[in-house]
Amino acid sequence: MKKNWLFFLFLFSIAVSAQYSENDVLGKWIAEDHSVAVEVYKVNQNFHAKVLWFDDRLGSGIPMHERKDTDNPNPKLRHRKIIGMEVLEGLRYKPSSQSWENGKIYDATSGRYWDSSARITKTGSMKVRGYWKFKWIGKTMNFMKINESAFTKK
Repeated sequence: MKKNWLFFLFLFSIAVSAQYSENDVLGKWIAEDHSVAVEVYKVNQNFHAKVLWFDDRLGSGIPMHERKDTDNPNPKLRHRKIIGMEVLEGLRYKPSSQSWENGKIYDATSGRYWDSSARITKTGSMKVRGYWKFKWIGKTMNFMKINESAFTKK
């Protein structure tokens, strides 16, 4: 009887362990350090993200709604606003690893594009990795899912 109980407990723990689906990254997320908030959305089979908000005390001190993409290597894009700008594109869900891979992430502070990947942790946070050629050469940002009402005026 005891062996059956342990076997049942083992099966139950597997069933309730983190199982994520392709669309679990959709929605609004804020960085753990509260520096930026993004909205992840899907276009066909690719996931993208755009900037919703950022801490305008960081960087140049120019107010958030006036800040432009001045460090973009393409002069034609240097006049676009940071708010609403797409900063992540092309992520695709990989069921075997329950991760989102092969994306590109844009760093507006440097004007550079990086390869990117993302995954949801057991605690429900999202880890986004920007890297150069190899995943171990890069930076990871942690995001927490946020309530939509946090970004709407009452």
